[in-house]
Amino acid sequence: MPLEINREVFITCAVTGSGDTVGKSAKVPVTPKQIAESALEAARAGAAIVHCHVRDPQSGAPSRAPALFREVTERVRDSQTDAVLNLTAGMGGDLVLGGAEKPLPPRESGTDLAGASERLAHIGECLPEICTLDCGTMNFGHGDYVMTNTPATLRAMAKQIGELGVRPEIEAFDTGHLWFGKQLLAEGAIAEPALWQLCMGIPWGAPDDLNTLLAMVNNLPPRSVFSAFSIGKNAQAYPAAAVLAGGNVRVGLEDNLYLGRGVFASNAELVARAADIAEKMGARILTPAEVREKLSLQKRAPQK
Repeated sequence: MPLEINREVFITCAVTGSGDTVGKSAKVPVTPKQIAESALEAARAGAAIVHCHVRDPQSGAPSRAPALFREVTERVRDSQTDAVLNLTAGMGGDLVLGGAEKPLPPRESGTDLAGASERLAHIGECLPEICTLDCGTMNFGHGDYVMTNTPATLRAMAKQIGELGVRPEIEAFDTGHLWFGKQLLAEGAIAEPALWQLCMGIPWGAPDDLNTLLAMVNNLPPRSVFSAFSIGKNAQAYPAAAVLAGGNVRVGLEDNLYLGRGVFASNAELVARAADIAEKMGARILTPAEVREKLSLQKRAPQK
């Protein structure tokens, strides 16, 4: 895929994620009402797409309860602010092993393994325009947590997502994930235009140095539409890196809590800064309607 600066950029805001961030910043939204309001604030600041996880309203722990996703979806859709809705389908693939000498049985605490249909239950109910498809397995972060996505599970999920009329966003955390995503495209399990999210800097996936980012971009198939982000200290630089590499931008409290050293950010503030960076690089920020046209999306009502 040729490298050329992107002059028409859309911004995705990853609103809350599933990480252990609730106790680190009071600005991380927890309840469906807070998540929807934060997503809409981000949309008003320039995000065309809002990428949403949900959390248990009492504990703040990650959840995949369809009722919570449905409340977020309805609040976003019922508002006067337009946004393309992107729901996670990454939950249900968490495996925590028992230890180096006795890996089995897995630890009950932290392990959450579900079948393809169960992982997509909320997608079938809410019918978002986009949902994520984490296209591989990897050691994820610290400890013995394995993000588990087998080829059979991914093929089944891709088929079901397509049958629902939802656009999958292929999340690639390493080069092997790109390889398998291209295989799904070759098999016809994912329709064009292919939408990719390059997830950089997550231990122990692809590091976020520029050489690795460009290697990932150069391995995308032709006509791909992609975004890229990093976490932590390099998150603020990645809007510029993504645009320079020909891509689009993702920011949000799922990936980064700070606006500056010691200054906690809101989602809207992260989006506004990313939009300012892209515009100063000569790019125009796309609206939700323009993104729907670009990606052949259709806004629909949830199933009753």
